[in-house]
Amino acid sequence: MCACNTNPLLRESSLPYGAVEFDKIKNEHYLPAFKKGIEEAKATVDEIIADSEYPTFENTVLRLENSGETLDKVAGIFFNIREADSSDELQQIAVEVSPLLNEYEVYVSTNPVLFDRVKEVYEHSEKLEQDQKRLTEKIYKSMVRGGALLSEEDKAKFAALSEKLSLLQLEFSKNALAATNAFSLNLQDEKELAGLPESLVEQAAELAQEKGQSGWTFDLSYPMYSPFMKYCDERSLREQMYKAYASRACGGEFDNSQVVLDITSTRIEIAQLLGYKSYADYVLEERMLKSTQQVYDFLNQLLIPSLPVAKQEVKAVLDYARGKGFPEKELQAWDFSYWSDKYQKAFYDFDEEQLKPYLELDSCVKAVFDLAGKLYGLNFELREDLPVYHPDVKVYDVKDRTGRHMALFYVDFFPRASKRSGAWMTEFRGLKQKDGQEIRPLVSLVTNFTKPSASKPSLISHYELTTLLHEFGHSLNAILSEGRYGSLTTTNVSTDFVELPSQIMENWAFETEFLQSFAKHYQSGEVIPNELIKKIIATKNYNSAYFQVRQLNYGYLDMAWNTLETMTDKDVLSFEKEATERCSLLPGVEGACISTAFTHIFTGQYAAGYYSYKWSEVLEADAFSLFKEKGIFNPEVAESFRANILSQGNNEDPAVLFRKFRGRDPQAEALLKKLGITQ
Repeated sequence: MCACNTNPLLRESSLPYGAVEFDKIKNEHYLPAFKKGIEEAKATVDEIIADSEYPTFENTVLRLENSGETLDKVAGIFFNIREADSSDELQQIAVEVSPLLNEYEVYVSTNPVLFDRVKEVYEHSEKLEQDQKRLTEKIYKSMVRGGALLSEEDKAKFAALSEKLSLLQLEFSKNALAATNAFSLNLQDEKELAGLPESLVEQAAELAQEKGQSGWTFDLSYPMYSPFMKYCDERSLREQMYKAYASRACGGEFDNSQVVLDITSTRIEIAQLLGYKSYADYVLEERMLKSTQQVYDFLNQLLIPSLPVAKQEVKAVLDYARGKGFPEKELQAWDFSYWSDKYQKAFYDFDEEQLKPYLELDSCVKAVFDLAGKLYGLNFELREDLPVYHPDVKVYDVKDRTGRHMALFYVDFFPRASKRSGAWMTEFRGLKQKDGQEIRPLVSLVTNFTKPSASKPSLISHYELTTLLHEFGHSLNAILSEGRYGSLTTTNVSTDFVELPSQIMENWAFETEFLQSFAKHYQSGEVIPNELIKKIIATKNYNSAYFQVRQLNYGYLDMAWNTLETMTDKDVLSFEKEATERCSLLPGVEGACISTAFTHIFTGQYAAGYYSYKWSEVLEADAFSLFKEKGIFNPEVAESFRANILSQGNNEDPAVLFRKFRGRDPQAEALLKKLGITQ
């Protein structure tokens, strides 16, 4: 019997819209499906190579674009599940699959006959339509950047280095997750819980029960770690938690220190083999900011005015703490969140815990859906008939105001040991056209929000609300995407443009009209009071320079690793200390290390691109000012944003798309002004 008949990954889904048959997929299906997908893709490539007809867009570029249909399907499901609901078995499959995928990618990018055909279309693309020209250019450049111009000897070297890098990144990711899960703090004395919110104490009691422990257990998942550091009165416990979090995968059983160095040296080799000085030079060629100098100029443009303000903010918190009996001359890293919160409460009479009763997760989700309806005419219908990969997951059928199906939207909100930390949006399947028929995307939003407890629903923080809006903005980018070619649709844009749709959505979390449309006390039903909203808005820029410098710190660290032209002789801790010195606001902590758990740059798409978050903040600050000018629900502005940004994908240069929406180039001053750092 053909494996196609028994393997759900190798046959057409029988579900509406081709939804993933999660109820039928088992771990043993993945490896055979990957192998079959690679086999099919290679066969199509071989057909293109053997074609005796003159190369055209249709017989070369388009066939190559569509060559990996099965492979794309399998990879889209597997790698997303590996992040959201992993297991040792899935991690091992990833290790086995990685060299197969690398070998296939090199097979395509370094094939001289295939490259000559693509090059011929690229050099005679003037009569192609805009998206066809864009796709041809993207494939041509990806082949060049994938080693097509290398000698046969160097192609083999490139293939080996690419496989090595992929395996190192898998090892890094595995270690970071394992190190996060390895630590927990169990408390037996109720006095040690002083200062902690009741909801957090209840979660800790439930986690202790899950682990077969008495008392209260706290782990390093963000919904536990963040409030613990903000509210725990016992300084020694804050220090213990901070040091555990800040030293994840730095030393010990799951040490990533050597992995960081190996990833960096391998990237240098790859970049220089391809003719670039550094990995950053290689990456930035395809970004809005095209060079390392442009990135450093941008980071400096924000740091120079922000750093003195940030130092003033830290001093203000220290002065307040010392006035309240804090005996030290300096705030340590485990003190800042705690005393900053105390100062904020005193100065603004505001405690973020006051907000949680008004931010019940289900209400927030409905409000975000309603916002998408008001701005873009979208409707979200819960589909309980469609299978999901974990009981926590829900799936929605998204339609526009005409009833047109736009996407299936999967949401997965709560932390678990099998899920990596953080929040992200991704796709099980992108948007494309096949045989003249449009295939809409399967979009996924994953977070680690506060779980419901025995006595309370999931009550999220205002920060978590902004996170929801942020990831939902990415989701809208996929849901509203239009286009013929999968490589150019949804979020397949440059890293320093992809955060614009997400970060602009965060602004609504500070708008009175939006908040009062849904934020009601989960027990009394009372609408969130105006006074509380005024405090949210008043504190919006509280310590904004401090947080800006902290984010810039990550950007400088990223660039330091990826602008190396020869391998450093320093260890990871020494290198990091030197790279981040200019952004120092608090005393260093021995053993603390960002790099060894910095998955964004060592396993994700943000290597030499972490600055993108700040660059996108500039874009969104400038873009949202138009909403503020015309109205936050203004249909004309929303339609322009949809038409010029959300729907366009990579069909046109992002700088051109921004100018179409805003009428000019972005201005960094817009962000400094928004943050209150300059008037």
